[in-house]
Amino acid sequence: MTDAGLGKPAAPQPSAPQPSAPHVPVMAAEAVAALAVAPAGHYLDGTFGAGGYTRAILEAGGRVLALDRDPTAIAAGESLVAASGGRLILAQTRFSRMEQAAREKNLGPFDGIVLDIGVSSMQLDQAERGFSFRFDGPLDMRMERQGRSAADLVNELEQDDLANVLYLYGEERASRRIARAIVIERAKAPITTTRVLAEIIARANPGKPNEIHPATRSFQALRIAVNEELDELTHALAAAERLLRPGGRLAVVAFHSLEDRIVKQFLASRSGRGRAASRLLPGEIAPPSPTFRILSGQPVAASARECIDNPRARSAKLRWAERTEAPSPPAAPPQKEKR
Repeated sequence: MTDAGLGKPAAPQPSAPQPSAPHVPVMAAEAVAALAVAPAGHYLDGTFGAGGYTRAILEAGGRVLALDRDPTAIAAGESLVAASGGRLILAQTRFSRMEQAAREKNLGPFDGIVLDIGVSSMQLDQAERGFSFRFDGPLDMRMERQGRSAADLVNELEQDDLANVLYLYGEERASRRIARAIVIERAKAPITTTRVLAEIIARANPGKPNEIHPATRSFQALRIAVNEELDELTHALAAAERLLRPGGRLAVVAFHSLEDRIVKQFLASRSGRGRAASRLLPGEIAPPSPTFRILSGQPVAASARECIDNPRARSAKLRWAERTEAPSPPAAPPQKEKR
């Protein structure tokens, strides 16, 4: 869910009010099919956003506990709660804390859990949130509107640390050159807006025709770092494993390679894929039984029609698996929240 787009890099636009296109969930029908939603089943949507997946589950007859760390999304979802006839509960929290949310609502285990990873198009379209270089706005990127912002990272990180963020989270090959340019410019004046940062990056690493905007990967990297998204995903997958009942389904839609790799490796590890079947040596401890069964026909990509209608679907991959009866590994000790 990045600002990817083809064509000559365009300058960020002023932060005048923009007409907001309706948010369209990617592969909603495929995700609901992967969950095998049943009437009166209990489901958890870890990334409520504009309610696309939740709405599809409700229409299929399910009951939903929906989470979102963004208070704006929760406030906007109250009308859907009112129209759900008591079948929808909303909670503002990170999806890595879904177990705590379920306990507080006295819910679970669940028949299905769905996660849509990354930033929503609604957040990208709001200049004041600072997620996108398409509009000039404050360099923020905080989903929860608290904690360290992207401006804090850009202006405070050491040059090598900033380069590592851009490389590891954005897979930006020009990370060192971009980080050096940022450090030079911030010595003149703090970098506080998306327009200024995008211009610095474009000068340091000029784009080519028919390639994504040169700031795309750097903005992705900063957003992931600000919101600790990869750690969140890792913890959420393990929490979902503990919350699903035997036969329950986990469905995850990811939008770039870092996220998809985490999901793929988690499911491969928990399903026993790649584990050689062999007789144990005397005293050797047997490996744990698989906690997930990976079903065939995946990953699923969005259809050509959907990619035309909704360009953000072009990079999306859907993976899903079915929970077995094997016990989950013990939960890792809770980590202190970073500020």
